[in-house]
Amino acid sequence: MSSRPTRRSLWSRLLPASVALGTLIASTASGPAATASTGAAGTGTTNPVVVWDANAQTAIWDVAAQQPNEQVRSFAMVNGAVYDAVNAIAGTPYQPYLLAPAARGTESIQAAVATAAHGVLSALFPAQQERLRTQYDEALAAIPDGPSKRGGVRVGARAADAMVAARQDDGAFGDQQWTNGTEPGQWRPTPPLFLSQGAWTGHMRPFLLPRASLFRTPGPPPLTSWAYARDVAEVAEVGSASSTVRTQDQTEAALWWHDRRSANWEIKRQLATTQRLNALQTARFFAMTDLVVADSGVACFSQKEHWSYWRPVTAIQQADADGNPATAADPGWTPLLVTPPFPEYPSGHACGTGARMSLYRHFFGRDDVAFSGSSADSGTTRHFGSFSEALDELIGARVWGGVHFRSADVDGAALGEAVFRYAVRHHFRPLR
Repeated sequence: MSSRPTRRSLWSRLLPASVALGTLIASTASGPAATASTGAAGTGTTNPVVVWDANAQTAIWDVAAQQPNEQVRSFAMVNGAVYDAVNAIAGTPYQPYLLAPAARGTESIQAAVATAAHGVLSALFPAQQERLRTQYDEALAAIPDGPSKRGGVRVGARAADAMVAARQDDGAFGDQQWTNGTEPGQWRPTPPLFLSQGAWTGHMRPFLLPRASLFRTPGPPPLTSWAYARDVAEVAEVGSASSTVRTQDQTEAALWWHDRRSANWEIKRQLATTQRLNALQTARFFAMTDLVVADSGVACFSQKEHWSYWRPVTAIQQADADGNPATAADPGWTPLLVTPPFPEYPSGHACGTGARMSLYRHFFGRDDVAFSGSSADSGTTRHFGSFSEALDELIGARVWGGVHFRSADVDGAALGEAVFRYAVRHHFRPLR
C-alpha cells in the first residue's frame, strides 16, 4: 500500500453557503431488526438487499453501461425504494425516505425487496424489461405462495411506484452544456476525444439536499499563486503518462480508482456481509450511502459549473499563458488516465468518496474497518485498514492519474463530507 499523503482538515476547507450543520444525529448500524418471520434475512448472499443490489449493478453497468454521474442516480432510486419497503415491514423504526406503505409486519421482505428493486429497474431500463422480468419471476418462485408473499409484493410495488413518480422530471439527462472557455484557467474539452458531457448533473433535483448550491467550495488557487504552482508541479511530475517518479503502487491505485465498474459497489456489499447486517440494517445502509453519494455528485457538478476550471492537461500544456513565473509550459504533456469530459474543480470522485467514507465511518461508529475491492482495469485488489485510509489514497490517486490538482481533490472530499453531514442530520433518523 502506498504511503498516505498529508492533507488539511476537510471540513475546514468548506465554505457553507447558508446553513450551520450543528451536531450530528447519533446513529449506529445496530438498529431494530426486521420483525417479520419471513423477513429475518441473514447476511451474505441470503440477504435479499445484497442480492438485488448486485442485480442492480448488472442492469446499471453490465448491460446499460451508465457513466458514473448516471450510475449514482440509478442506485439511489433502487435502494431508496428498497429501504422504504423494508422499513415499513419492520414497523417504520426509521424515517422513511418517501413513504411507509401500510404493512402489518408479516409481509415477506424477500418479496418486497425483489418487487421494489425490479419496479425501479424496469422503469429506468425499459429495454431490459424481459431480462429483468425473468430475474424477478425466479426470485418470487423461491418464496412460498401465500399472504406473506402477496403482502411483500404489495409493499414493494408501492415503494417502487413512489420512487419512480418522485424522480419524474428531476432534471436528469437534461440538455445543459458546459461553457467552453478560451482564457487561462477556463475549462475547455481535452484530448484525446475533446468531449463535453454531464452538465445536467448539477441541475438535477437532489434526493436529500434542498438545493444543489447549498454548499460552496472556496475555489481553486489563483493562477499566479504559489499554491497553484505547487499543484501544477506535482501533477506534471507524478501524473504524466511517462512519469519516472510515480511508483508502481501509485500507478495501480490510479487505475483502480478510475475503473468505471467501481469497486465501491463490491465494497458496499462486502461491508454489509462482514459486519453481519440484517435486511433492515442493509437496506438503510445502502439507501443512506447511495442517496448521499448521488447528492454529493449534484452538489459537486453545480460547483464545477460555477468555477469552470481547466484540467491539468490544458494547464500544463499552456502554462506559458497562466501569468505564473513558477510554471513552465510542456506542450507534449499527457496524463496517465484519459481526462473526464467536464471541468476539473472540484473533483467529482473525491466528492463521492468523501461522502461515502464519511457515511461509512458514521454508520459503523468507527473508522478502522478493513475492506478490499477488485478492479478489472488495474488487474489488482486493493486492501484498506480504514475508511480514512481509502479517502487519503483516492485524493492522491487522482493526482497520480494526471486528471486532477490536489486542491480539487481535497476540496471535493470536503464538499462530500458536508453533504453527508446535512443528510444524516435531516434524514434516516431513528423514530424510536
